[in-house]
Amino acid sequence: MNEHDPDLAMPVQYVKGVGPVRAQAFAELGVHTLEDLLEYFPRDWRFAPDLVKIADLQPDQTGTVIGVIQQTDFHRSRRTPMFKAMIADDTGVCYLVWFHGGYLRNELEPGQTIIVSGKVMLYKFLKQMTNPRFTILDEEDQANPERFGGAVYPGTAALPATQIRRIIRPILPDAARLMTEFYEEDFRRKNELIERNEAYRQIHDPLDENKLAQAKRRLKYDELFLMQLGLAIKRYHVRHNAVATAMEHNEKIDSRIRRRFPFLLTSDQDAVIGEIIADMAKSIPMNRLLQGDVGSGKTVVALYAALLAVANKTQAAIMAPTEILAGQHFESIERYLRGSRVRRERITGGITGKKRKELTERLRSGEIDIAVGTVALLQEDIDFADLGLVVIDEQHKFGVRQRSLIRKGKAPHCLVMTATPIPRTLAMTAFGDLDVSIIRHCPPGRGKVMTKWVQPHNRQAAFDFIRQRLKAGKQAYFVYPRIDADGENGDVKAAISEHKVLQENVFPAFSVGLLHGQIKSQEKERIMRQFRAGAIHVLVSTVVIEVGVDVPNATIMVIENANRFGLAQLHQLRGRIGRGQSNSYCLLFAETEDETAVGRLEIMTRSNDGFEIAEQDLRLRGPGELFSTRQHGLPDLKIASIVDDFELLGLARRDAFALVQQDPTLSQPEHQALRKALIKKFGGKLGLVDVA
Repeated sequence: MNEHDPDLAMPVQYVKGVGPVRAQAFAELGVHTLEDLLEYFPRDWRFAPDLVKIADLQPDQTGTVIGVIQQTDFHRSRRTPMFKAMIADDTGVCYLVWFHGGYLRNELEPGQTIIVSGKVMLYKFLKQMTNPRFTILDEEDQANPERFGGAVYPGTAALPATQIRRIIRPILPDAARLMTEFYEEDFRRKNELIERNEAYRQIHDPLDENKLAQAKRRLKYDELFLMQLGLAIKRYHVRHNAVATAMEHNEKIDSRIRRRFPFLLTSDQDAVIGEIIADMAKSIPMNRLLQGDVGSGKTVVALYAALLAVANKTQAAIMAPTEILAGQHFESIERYLRGSRVRRERITGGITGKKRKELTERLRSGEIDIAVGTVALLQEDIDFADLGLVVIDEQHKFGVRQRSLIRKGKAPHCLVMTATPIPRTLAMTAFGDLDVSIIRHCPPGRGKVMTKWVQPHNRQAAFDFIRQRLKAGKQAYFVYPRIDADGENGDVKAAISEHKVLQENVFPAFSVGLLHGQIKSQEKERIMRQFRAGAIHVLVSTVVIEVGVDVPNATIMVIENANRFGLAQLHQLRGRIGRGQSNSYCLLFAETEDETAVGRLEIMTRSNDGFEIAEQDLRLRGPGELFSTRQHGLPDLKIASIVDDFELLGLARRDAFALVQQDPTLSQPEHQALRKALIKKFGGKLGLVDVA
């Protein structure tokens, strides 16, 4: 390759055609070594097209031409912004149109030669392509247009895609050979996987579309398999290296617990409780994820598990991400346990001094059976006499490290709850080391929740409707994306300023309260008590009420600038209403032409199914935004997609878990290369170095 011996760890600077300046540009793309360069995968692949002249383009057919840009124009003021370009060859001209194409202003300019593919139509008797694919050709490509086919890389101004392709192509034969195989031949053949070094050759310079498909399948499988292998080892380690208290369960315990609930449990709740009882009966620590939409009755299931732990003379800790939600859980538990001998306390960061010291001593001596709190329960001065169960609500707000911290001494059983429905793909990755239970149906007797997208011209009618509901004795939430206006973006409404407008101009006959994250805990609790008691009719808030507020009489939820919220968050907010028997109304106030935002709003108006919404949210935003992959310790995927490659993910998971059953530490000789690859790629992020 050059005067240096080829080595995967070789700095990219020494690859032919790079040098110090381009090495810096590569570093900004996360490429530091030869191996990084080989794993800088193309974003697209194009095979040499059948080029035609512009004069030969036929309407309603797809064509590919090479032309020189004559002029460009960006129409910002149109209802839908549009970028236009005109190209010409020696036979004629063709117009190119990209809707919402403002980003092209810095990319396309007169004088450039481009190759463009798209469906041709006639507009005012002129040939036009709408949203076509294109590549800007440099001098070498113009001289050899047949070289247009192949890999298209994500480039930058300092390092164009064509430059990256010219650097990678010549080194492929030697460099790809360095990618050693880590599967046995039988395993590869059974899973129809091509050799690893061949996959790297074909991903960067495919002979044809079939070879490209084989390369993509192999490299995607590798990423997914290594990820699942890490999760499988982690799960095996928890189950076989930690010991929990095996909890006895019998009819007497069951009837004593059920007497505490003034209603029959749903069949979903019963099924989940059955799974939890079976888990807690073992000395292997339970590690279970409980999914259930808002209002589905997860707290009752958690309390059943906590009371089972107490019946077995151990303690239970119930943790929530905010003091409001911890308070909500504690009040629910107090309602059910009134008159009970079970000793319960709330422990949050707001409790200090003598009171805190007294509570920590009672925990340490075993005088508290159930502790309800926030991350304050994780602090070093807190210890339990015999912690048998940990319940963590909204686990994605805690993160992996905090979840592992709570395992003090003997491992407790662990029940993780979330009201954010998690798509199957994320359940197999972000929560891949947990068993999963689902409560799909809410308890009977709940009213319907209807969702409407309110455009600016209908806002007054919406206010009139809300006024009528308030007169009928109902209450409303108004949620805003920010606490205070910063003066930069007048289109984004803020809670503090809008609270004044609503109180003085819109609902002067009613009491309008204000709640946000900068208000002190005691004041928040006072405001929430007033709202629950009906003394406040309209509660203006930020997303601080996203979780943990249960007011059955609140039947209206207005979300301002709803286009600025993600689907999962909109669904969580909507879940604050519909808690009683009356029908409820979620009004999404939004003005937007952004296609993604419009898509979110339309999904919200047509579906109340949290799992459908979660799947759509994952598609629209990707897993990195939906749940922070860094927070979960998940590796970044360079080529695979847990959404689009779901079947391959299932195959990789099955194979990985089967392998760990057979060789839990990958210590057998035939698995050494795989073990090395796992630790090298994901070990640090998944905490496997000490495990494998």
